[in-house]
Amino acid sequence: MKRLVPQLCFLLTLLLMLAGCGAESALRKADQHYALGEYYEAASYYKKAYGATKAKDKERRAQRAFMMGECYRRINSNARALGAYQNAVRYHYPDSIAYLHLANLLLQKSDYKNAVTNYQTYLEADSGNVLALNGLESCKLAPEWKKNPTRHIVKKETFFNSRRSEYSPAYGDADGTSLYFTSTRDKALGEDKSLITGVKAPDIFVASQNENGKWQKPEAVEGSLNTEYEDGACCFTPDFQTMYLTRCATDESAARPAQIVKSSRSDASWAAATVCDFITDTISSYAHPAVSPDGAWLYFVSDLGMDAMGGYDIYRISISGGQFGGIENLGPEINTPGDEMFPTFRQNGDLYFSSNGRPGMGGLDIFCAHQEEDGHWTVTNMQSPVNSPGDDFGMTFQGPYNRGFFSSNRNDGRGMDHIFSFELPETIHNLTVWVYEKDGYALEDGLVYLIGNDGTNEKINVKNDGSFVQRVTPGVSYVLLGTCKGFLNYKQELVADSTAENREYELYFPLSSITRPVLIDNIFYEFDKATLTEASTAALDELVNLLNDNPNVTIELSAHCDYKGNDAYNERLSQRRAESVVNYLIAHGIEKDRLTPKGYGESKPKTVRKKLTEKYDFLHEGDVLTESFILALPEEQQEICNQLNRRTEFKVIRTTYHLFD
Repeated sequence: MKRLVPQLCFLLTLLLMLAGCGAESALRKADQHYALGEYYEAASYYKKAYGATKAKDKERRAQRAFMMGECYRRINSNARALGAYQNAVRYHYPDSIAYLHLANLLLQKSDYKNAVTNYQTYLEADSGNVLALNGLESCKLAPEWKKNPTRHIVKKETFFNSRRSEYSPAYGDADGTSLYFTSTRDKALGEDKSLITGVKAPDIFVASQNENGKWQKPEAVEGSLNTEYEDGACCFTPDFQTMYLTRCATDESAARPAQIVKSSRSDASWAAATVCDFITDTISSYAHPAVSPDGAWLYFVSDLGMDAMGGYDIYRISISGGQFGGIENLGPEINTPGDEMFPTFRQNGDLYFSSNGRPGMGGLDIFCAHQEEDGHWTVTNMQSPVNSPGDDFGMTFQGPYNRGFFSSNRNDGRGMDHIFSFELPETIHNLTVWVYEKDGYALEDGLVYLIGNDGTNEKINVKNDGSFVQRVTPGVSYVLLGTCKGFLNYKQELVADSTAENREYELYFPLSSITRPVLIDNIFYEFDKATLTEASTAALDELVNLLNDNPNVTIELSAHCDYKGNDAYNERLSQRRAESVVNYLIAHGIEKDRLTPKGYGESKPKTVRKKLTEKYDFLHEGDVLTESFILALPEEQQEICNQLNRRTEFKVIRTTYHLFD
């Protein structure tokens, strides 16, 4: 037994030496594959190197665990990446970036508490890091967005998806009856698995609807488009005759960046794609093309570094007559210190893209960017359920509708992408309009002009009851002008708020007669004086608006008293009151020569019209509220009649003021 001890020690030493050699050999191979961007293959060798490294060699263990995490993170193997970064941290990897990557993966796992801890640890070393600060904000927002989702309906679509990855759907025709997408399914060309991803190189597939609107089995696109390389993330010009897509070739000796290639359609087939001639940089990637709805711009993603904000930025280049112009970075309103990827467009011009550089749910989130009239972009997160803790990207819209498809790797433990449908149920906003004579009944000859800031310009006739119902668009501002022959115009404004719920609006258009005196409601004076009270302001301001809306009208502004008191005194008081109203109108911008004040005292008692008899059943149409008429009534009814006589009115004198100047 004693003689065996030295032999055992020798064998153990030899094994340890061999293990060390094995670790270094695996590490060299891992580094070679990593340099070529072959992350799947590199990860397997880093794993071997890590396993062959002694536990007490913490420095090397930390380095190899970190590199494993880097590879797994890039191929969306998040569970493995999480474990690798945890080991890197456990063995005290010296670069604090490990805490940031670990925090991001915990966010994607919805482990907000531990994500916050790791973001805070990272921020101790880099207190102003935007991505880490966004991560902390995401840990607050994500659970709230889950709890209060938007009205979008999101479903995983089984008829497009396989056991492999499907992503970046794009409609291939104006009717939305064909859907192109990228897939690594078994029918993709080639047999070998990619050293980059560990799965087959993807190809472009298409699914079409039959005459009943049912989606048929997806097939690889016809023609020479697909290759043995990675072909994916396609888009179309507005006429659907040209396709742009991303191609990633492979090379055993050097890394090959992604390129944007172009193909033309011939019937149902697509020609072999050629590299776009604006790509002259051989070390930068150009990927994820998207053509603007007007066909004037090609948007794409690149790490070419021109005016770069971070990792991958979104750029654009003009297209004119098949020729490309100069490349522009979209700038900090779109791009961030993180990655902006997979741009697509809605028909209305809104840009949709994915980013991990803004607060979100985790991974890549989909954002909507709306360009204002001044050229600036407003960017909003699509929130849950469109976004998830996983990667969400590649949104495509069916024509003008708020529905379509996108891709996501949510709830897939292997990190595979799948196609989901989405739809935002339409909200209905209805406007009911009533046009009638002020102090009278419906005007069946009424006509309303409706103008919206979305380009709406309609002329609508009312029904016999003086009304109509019109659907309006949420978020649009409208101006409406009520008109009728023999009556003054009346203007109203409406902002259809962009609430997510159905809404009903009502607007009333009380038109003032051109041929009869019109009562001005709610005009009040101090007792036995001509001083207007504060309570009169609303009615007076409405009269100002009415005169502004009818600039060719001149009026007589009249004030009336009841029979009580001296006739001459009542006439003077009513004149002063009429002048008070006119002075108010002049002070608020109405030309003096459009206004004639007249005090009638008690000389023009009110004549009862039919509408008034509905409120006071003791009165009849045509009654004149003279002193003798009133005194024949009970005391309570006498006071009502006196109140009706104490009134302020206007009547139209001319409708041609400055009309022919």
